[in-house]
Amino acid sequence: MTKIEQKKQEILEALQFRHATKKFDPTKKISDEDFRFILEAGRLSPSSVGYEPWKFVVVQNKELREKLREVSWGAQGQLPTASHFVLILARTIKDTKYDSDYVKHLMLEEKKFPPEIFEKMLVRYKSFQEEDLHLLDNERTMLDWAGKQTYIALANMMTAAAQIGIDSCPIEGFHFDKVQQILDEEGLLEDGHLAISVMAAFGYRDKEPRPKIRRAFDDIVQWVE
Repeated sequence: MTKIEQKKQEILEALQFRHATKKFDPTKKISDEDFRFILEAGRLSPSSVGYEPWKFVVVQNKELREKLREVSWGAQGQLPTASHFVLILARTIKDTKYDSDYVKHLMLEEKKFPPEIFEKMLVRYKSFQEEDLHLLDNERTMLDWAGKQTYIALANMMTAAAQIGIDSCPIEGFHFDKVQQILDEEGLLEDGHLAISVMAAFGYRDKEPRPKIRRAFDDIVQWVE
C-alpha cells in the first residue's frame, strides 16, 4: 500500500469512527496539546473570500455550562460530560460587510494586500454581497452566510479530532435568543460583532455507538459529463 493509499484509508477510518456523541466519559480529559491541534484545524479552515468570520470560545466554566444547558435542548448530555465545549461564533454584518473596519484590517494589516489591490477587491466584494448572493438584504442573511463558513471550520475540527481518536458532537439544538442573551451578559459578543452559530462538544465516548449508516454512494453522487 502506498503512502497516499494508506492516508486515504486512515481518513476514511476516522470518518467511520466519528459519530455524534451524546454523552462523554467525564473522567477522561483531552490533553492541551491535542485540543490545540483541534482548534488549529478550525483556524486553518477555508472561508468565503477569506473573511475567517469566526471565533472559537472554549467554555470550561461549569456555571456557564449550566446556564447554556438550560437553553440548549440538544446539549443536555454533552455539556455536563464533555472534556471541552466550544461555542463557534459567527461575525455579524458589523464585520462582514465589504467596507467594514474588520475587512479592511484583515486584508490590509493581516493578509498584507497592497492598498491598490484591496480597492479593486472591494468593488468585487460589494458586487458579490449586493448582487450575486443578495447578502445585504438584511442582517440575518449576512449572519447566515457567515454561519455557513463556521460549519467548514466545525467539520475540519471534528475530522481532525476523529483522526486522533477523539469524539465530538455538533450541536445546533439551542434557543438562539436565549443563548445570545447569556453570551452578551458574559461579555463574549464584542458589542454585537459576534453571534452564536453552532456548538461543538469534544471528549471520549462513554459507550460504543451503533454502526454508522449512510445512504448509498450512487444515491447521492451524480456525474454530469
